[in-house]
Amino acid sequence: MRRIASTLSTPRRVLALVCAAMALASACLLTACGASSTPVETASESEPPQVSDTPLPSSSSPTDAASSATSEADAIVADMTLEEKVAQMFIVKPEDITGVDTVVQAGEQTRAALERYPVGGIIYFGTNLENADQTRAMLTATQEFSHEVTGLPAFLCVDEEGGTVSRIGGTEGFGVENVGDMSAVGASGDTTYAKEVAANIGTYLTELGFNVDFAPDADVANNPNSDTMTLRSFGTVGSEVAPFVKAQIEGFTEAGILSCAKHFPGIGGAEGDSHEVSIYSHKTIDEMAQDELLPFEAAIEEDVPFVMVGHLSTPEATGDDTPASVNPAIVTGVLRDRLGYDGIVVTDSMGMGAVNERYEAGEAAVLAIEAGVDIVLTPADFPTAYQSVLDAVASGRISEDRINESVMRIVEAKARLA
Repeated sequence: MRRIASTLSTPRRVLALVCAAMALASACLLTACGASSTPVETASESEPPQVSDTPLPSSSSPTDAASSATSEADAIVADMTLEEKVAQMFIVKPEDITGVDTVVQAGEQTRAALERYPVGGIIYFGTNLENADQTRAMLTATQEFSHEVTGLPAFLCVDEEGGTVSRIGGTEGFGVENVGDMSAVGASGDTTYAKEVAANIGTYLTELGFNVDFAPDADVANNPNSDTMTLRSFGTVGSEVAPFVKAQIEGFTEAGILSCAKHFPGIGGAEGDSHEVSIYSHKTIDEMAQDELLPFEAAIEEDVPFVMVGHLSTPEATGDDTPASVNPAIVTGVLRDRLGYDGIVVTDSMGMGAVNERYEAGEAAVLAIEAGVDIVLTPADFPTAYQSVLDAVASGRISEDRINESVMRIVEAKARLA
């Protein structure tokens, strides 16, 4: 097995660092601070996946950064094992890989978990976030472990839209005000204000160590019989929501946060909550294109790094009620082909009822990747989902080229992290 990056001999480590610096100018390694450790979890019954010691490049001058990043990403992906590549296609809760009931710190157990499952990212919820000092220590230590184990930064993620979806703002221990509901921001009619709100959120998230925010919400709350997304949406008309989504992506980007437009193809008009049950839209794709898809088109024009696909069933658009998150007609046919999006596609949480009532965790993950998704978010049973994707490649159901396609997008995005 190849050793992790931190165990390279001194000459090899120096050579690796020099090569990375020559390829792309600045290092993307985040400065890490100490964190309290928790007892190391019981050793696994199976061997942990091999981990690449290839260093991650960082960005160079504006004129050659993109091509250099692509070239280096090619080299990194080529050197990764299948196990490493598949692990990068998951973002999980810290509890999913550590076995701890509630994770509030990152120590040796987190390191061991990342060695066993070198996942692409971790998402944190309110139970993980106690105060600013605790959160900063946990995230910086986790980021350091990710670099040491994989040579890549981790996507450290949170849902921080503001208003009713806020893990940090308005929470005791952080000293940050909640920016309020996006419905009020939209009602202001001021896209400059929307950008400022996103920049504010992005700034305090960056200071804590996050690098991905699953925001802004690009849904259009256009169904008077549903209030599920009313407070979270910028408005009731797609053409009016679109400039606010675009402005917020600008604000997040300027603050150094990778943003995510959600929940494609738009769940604002659906009745019910996909956390619990299946939800439906009875519009055709052409009808959606006149309203629900407009904010996503604006997000794509603004080069949004992530688009999150929801679990919306669209029988009139696709001919059956397969949820969008595992539906190739939506992910590939509409998002990729019709709208031309080539960034990272992530599912909404695969632990939701709209998925679990139809599929077991492993099959759901495989179907999502077959549909064209790059990252599977919080499957109901991560070890099973991870192994199911590996088994699907081994059986030929999913090609390794298909895996490489997604991992290239992931590595290129990580290369842009400062």
